[in-house]
Amino acid sequence: MKILFTKILDPALLSRELGPGISAECIEVIRTEPVRTAAFDLKNYSLIFTSVNGVDSFFKNQFKPNEDFTAKNYNKIYCVGEKTKRRLRKYGFGTFKVLKNAETLSRFIIGNCQHEQFLHFCGNLAIDVLDKALPLQNISYKKITVYKTEELYPSAPEKYHAAVFFSPSGVRSFAKLNSLEGMKIFSIGETTSGELRRHTATEIFTSEENNLASIFGLIKKEL
Repeated sequence: MKILFTKILDPALLSRELGPGISAECIEVIRTEPVRTAAFDLKNYSLIFTSVNGVDSFFKNQFKPNEDFTAKNYNKIYCVGEKTKRRLRKYGFGTFKVLKNAETLSRFIIGNCQHEQFLHFCGNLAIDVLDKALPLQNISYKKITVYKTEELYPSAPEKYHAAVFFSPSGVRSFAKLNSLEGMKIFSIGETTSGELRRHTATEIFTSEENNLASIFGLIKKEL
């Protein structure tokens, strides 16, 4: 059985997680790079991060959050996913709230944070869930582009029993020149699955959590 991962992963990890009965190949579908942005005062803003790339690029641009909760103008930090949370901790910052995807974060903000002002540090192709929902509720929200995602549009002429997707931009990049039909499709989270549904009517197997452990568990269960 042959499975395609639309992300470059460690071959030893794939071999260990999938076992001897499954042959795994990886293909690069997107490329990211930081965008130079002049840092500015974050006073009175709550901060949103929806990806590891957003966190890394934020700090590469020398932004300085204030996490002193005893101060009057500290920055609340909201993020999507445990991986993003762990990356913030690597830089020495905690999170006020962690949600599993942009949809649940949007609902939480609308229900609980009407009077906050939000800055979302993200890529140029970030999904538009937040900027569609929050302004409609008169919530102050602005995207700050701190990295760029390039869709590579690779061709994968071989046939695979299954394919695994990790982001909406990765789905778009792969689907431009390749069919999604005739194989099992796995997705790391509901946001990526939403993009997949725009390209195929095939059943999509979606991991409960946005991490590798969850997607590997799902693959082993369904293959």
